[in-house]
Amino acid sequence: MAQKFCSLDQMNLLCQDYKNHGKTIVFTNGCFDIIHAGHVSYLGRAASLGDVLILGLNSDASVRSIKGDKRPVICEEHRIQVVCALECVHHVVLFDAPDPLELITTIRPHVLVKGADWPEDQIVGADFVRQHQGRVERISLEPGLSTTRIIQRIGVLYYGQ
Repeated sequence: MAQKFCSLDQMNLLCQDYKNHGKTIVFTNGCFDIIHAGHVSYLGRAASLGDVLILGLNSDASVRSIKGDKRPVICEEHRIQVVCALECVHHVVLFDAPDPLELITTIRPHVLVKGADWPEDQIVGADFVRQHQGRVERISLEPGLSTTRIIQRIGVLYYGQ
């Protein structure tokens, strides 16, 4: 298999090859700051929806624009290393935008996956994927597991906040 961490141009070429070989491409995206069991479960279920799972990972600048100046907790280099170590993730592409639309329109996945906490009409790229004969899947999240809750718990346990 090709290297896991790719530029968008590299990923585009790989996707063309995968499609030529009849592979089903699944795409999801997120910050993946402080990886936890909920992330692993979500990514495993996403991977089961096709042959190749591509993860669009928000860059540090992108995370800050979405979640504020105190995030991410883990820098993009380390987040890349962690998600690349997951067996269910085949490729990782870093992106700076606040949303993954450019990745989705370039990669043209067969399956676009988001957490069930996202209303279907707010999933970026959903219309594009459907217009290109793909489908959108929403995966239920593990109850009580989130990076924000982990950060809050650490604050309470160690700093009384």
